[in-house]
Amino acid sequence: MAQIKLRQVDEYRWEIPREGKMRTRGLIFASKEMLPKIHEDRSLEQVANVATLPGIEGPSMAMPDIHWGYGFPIGGVAAFNLEEGVVSPGGVGYDINCGVRLLRTNLEREAIAHRVEELVNALFDNIPTGVGSRRKDLKLTVPTLKEVMRYGAAWAVKQGFGNAEDLAHIEAGGQIPGADPEVVSQFAMDRGKDQLGTLGSGNHFVEVGYVAEIYDEPLARALGLFPGQVTVIIHTGSRGLGHQVCDDFIKVMLKASAKYGIELPDRQLCSAPIRSPEGQQYLAAMAAAANFAFANRQIITHWVRESLEQVLKMGPRDLGLELVYDVAHNIAKIEKHVIDGQEKTVCVHRKGATRAFPPGHPEVPPAYRETGQPVLIPGDMGRYSFVLVGTRRALEETFGSTCHGAGRELSRAAAIKAAKGRRVVQEMAARGIIVRGAGRDTIDEEISEAYKDVENVVNVTHGAGISRKVAKLKPMGVIKG
Repeated sequence: MAQIKLRQVDEYRWEIPREGKMRTRGLIFASKEMLPKIHEDRSLEQVANVATLPGIEGPSMAMPDIHWGYGFPIGGVAAFNLEEGVVSPGGVGYDINCGVRLLRTNLEREAIAHRVEELVNALFDNIPTGVGSRRKDLKLTVPTLKEVMRYGAAWAVKQGFGNAEDLAHIEAGGQIPGADPEVVSQFAMDRGKDQLGTLGSGNHFVEVGYVAEIYDEPLARALGLFPGQVTVIIHTGSRGLGHQVCDDFIKVMLKASAKYGIELPDRQLCSAPIRSPEGQQYLAAMAAAANFAFANRQIITHWVRESLEQVLKMGPRDLGLELVYDVAHNIAKIEKHVIDGQEKTVCVHRKGATRAFPPGHPEVPPAYRETGQPVLIPGDMGRYSFVLVGTRRALEETFGSTCHGAGRELSRAAAIKAAKGRRVVQEMAARGIIVRGAGRDTIDEEISEAYKDVENVVNVTHGAGISRKVAKLKPMGVIKG
């Protein structure tokens, strides 16, 4: 296919004009410097393909961390009305409710600088990592697993993994409504029942870092952040359970697309009408997997707290390891939005994109009703991550969405090849960052060069006004999946 031509709208926005079978335009958030890399894969073609799906409302969008994905590009955002619109597993992704949570502490960087390696080792010992990882002391029966899928983080808190205050600082309270474990396959449950409380593989991580820079002091204070403060980021999702839910429903949706006469420019965009039995079953299974992911991050948070208390010999009150927020970035959600001056209920697909609701929005937790929803954007293990907040412009223009991370520039295989002959762990240690991983390839595929510079990505979203920078976090120690 010929290279898709973009029309520049402004410094941060680029349009794919509506043509052919597109029902709407494409809208890409990026800087001019990012375009050559974006053009290297077929992600822009995917944006155009999404624009052909029935019932799409507003443009088919992509955030500045855009890269090729399954069906939808990673970084893709699209909303569909409930009358004619569709839901597509490719618009959510395989790792349902992969997401990020940020913890703050009462500690300053200097207080733990000499203990980072010990902390990383404790985290690595207490939190299972790697492909197929499982924790031997947390095996679930099928009835208990179904409870996890219904109640999410609330189930974990009820079992003693954290407290009710945590739930007030999680997107949707850590529980997506409408979950139905009965539509989740036995194979998916078998894959997930021993994986609760595990990090998994790929780019998942737990990172001990610190607040390196504040951009907006009043907002940072409202989020409980201060310069030099020790923080912890957790990035993981629904593990094998979510992967299998996606795989199961791709098969269902391929048949549904033919059944309902949905014309697909790409089989990976297989879909079903939102109101069809297949569409409703997928949403119910997706919510079940999303709730598993919320519970997973909640339990890992508990083990992070235990690890820091164990190493630092401090109680919870002195440690102050509190949840700032937890966001999903692979999800489809039923939300109300104003479109062309009219309020509509739509299904918003965010695949590698983060919700960014503004101050005053009813779905923003009371703690952040005046600041806007915290937005957590992790970078790579060698550079930095960012904390932002949602904005009114995001709500008006992107269905309250922004980027989710740096976005890969090298495939995992290419990253491993680029790291050949290097001693990445030692390189990182020389830069003051302690890294542990399940294996050498796990670490090599996550070298900084494999990712876009997340600061460039965040500067686009900040400049475009779809999220607002609050703080920069830098890593001191990381465990990788």
